[in-house]
Amino acid sequence: MAHLQCRSKLIYTRLARVLLCSLALILLCPLAVLSAPTGNFYLEGGEVFDDWDICRTRAYGEDGFFRFDGYSFEPVIAAQSLGFNADVAYQRGIEFERQYPDQAQRAEAIFTYVRDRVRYMSDRSQFGYNEFAVNADELMSVVDRDGVAYGDCEDYAVLLGVMYVGAGLRSGVVLAPGHAAALVYLPDYPYANRFLTLHGEPGWVWAEATGGNNPLGWMPDEYMRTELLGYELQDVGLQREGLPDKPVTTITRDTGGGFALPISPFLLVVFVLWLIPALARR
Repeated sequence: MAHLQCRSKLIYTRLARVLLCSLALILLCPLAVLSAPTGNFYLEGGEVFDDWDICRTRAYGEDGFFRFDGYSFEPVIAAQSLGFNADVAYQRGIEFERQYPDQAQRAEAIFTYVRDRVRYMSDRSQFGYNEFAVNADELMSVVDRDGVAYGDCEDYAVLLGVMYVGAGLRSGVVLAPGHAAALVYLPDYPYANRFLTLHGEPGWVWAEATGGNNPLGWMPDEYMRTELLGYELQDVGLQREGLPDKPVTTITRDTGGGFALPISPFLLVVFVLWLIPALARR
């Protein structure tokens, strides 16, 4: 994990820690478990865990899907589709590498593929949980089956990141106040409106596929002068622990819509943690 340049310094305060825990209790409390299976999950303490022992309904903590602690993160859910866990999303990236020898064209083609086949939908609307992360292979499997899948910005970022790594491109995930996106290393890309520096290395391009007309390399103005956290993905898998001796919990997808928060509760926490020091500087 590294801070990205193009930022102001995040101040991690006791107030921020308290607020993080409070928002987590209020917003991340899951609702009802539904009926049709989409994977191997079990319940522990009212939250849903997968067979990697990663919590799908919580982003923070050592077992959270992003291992967010208020000032750093590790998108560990991406490692469920990398290295020895590589499956359909990684394989799709390999197919793009074979089809597009030019790196820039390859990155654009993958970006367009995800942008056109995934529709934005909140976790509450889709799963009945305020927060529910899916890994890249789960999302890609829905695309293969239905032609279109649904997810929030964290899901887009993880899918893009895994496909880029599979396609032989360096990639990562970036957190901004209230938002998440993917990064891809394209130092000579001519269409980026801003290049970012990760681990002291310039040349990283913003990849946000949540909008139907977003081009690769377009970074929204509101994130250009604020705090960003970045993490470069490595082609290393996460060891699968297997389900404990507990009943399997089944989850269903519902794409019928309905009212839900327009922002992930996790990203709302990120926004509030950014807002506290921003207001304190005034």
